[in-house]
Amino acid sequence: MPDTVITGPTAHPTDPETYAPLHADATALLEGWQPTSPEAANARERTLTLLDAGPIAMSRQHRPGHITASTLVLDATGTRVLLCLHAKFGRWVQLGGHCEPVDQTLVAAALREATEESGIAGLRIDPVPIDIDVHEVLCQGGSRHYDVRFAVLAPPGAVEQVSDEAEELGWFPPDRLPEPLAGGTAQLVTPALAALRRSPLRLAP
Repeated sequence: MPDTVITGPTAHPTDPETYAPLHADATALLEGWQPTSPEAANARERTLTLLDAGPIAMSRQHRPGHITASTLVLDATGTRVLLCLHAKFGRWVQLGGHCEPVDQTLVAAALREATEESGIAGLRIDPVPIDIDVHEVLCQGGSRHYDVRFAVLAPPGAVEQVSDEAEELGWFPPDRLPEPLAGGTAQLVTPALAALRRSPLRLAP
């Protein structure tokens, strides 16, 4: 899949219709998705119910909860995953964040976030989600993230660059993830490896 081109600053408009194309894409994507676990199936149903609120469900302005997009980035050999030590809550977590008006699809939102937070050009994303997780956050004084997660493959020789949102970035073997680890991150390893092995984003031999 071609890389998403990121142009211009992101914004946080008050008009929820700005997110209409993204809302339509997310709804279609999740309606056709086959969950990877019973927990993901439950989260999928909760997320589709949230999307019934309309395009505002894609925006952080929606206090009851909003869709976010994250990725588990693997290196070109599939032997390491890239995690960030999040500056705000001090735990290691996969890369990702809020949707923005520039995002026309949920896959594009996930790839944009991975590119911005890793500083790595040439990332490739499997367009089929590997997980959905619903969890409480502090946005808007208290809200929920309905986080749709994807697998991403880094190019050979990729060198990460720490963004403003991270204290540190690090590559880790999938069976030796760092502590303290954010809840829900470890569960991404198995479906991410499976997704990349069956997708066009083949891991190097």
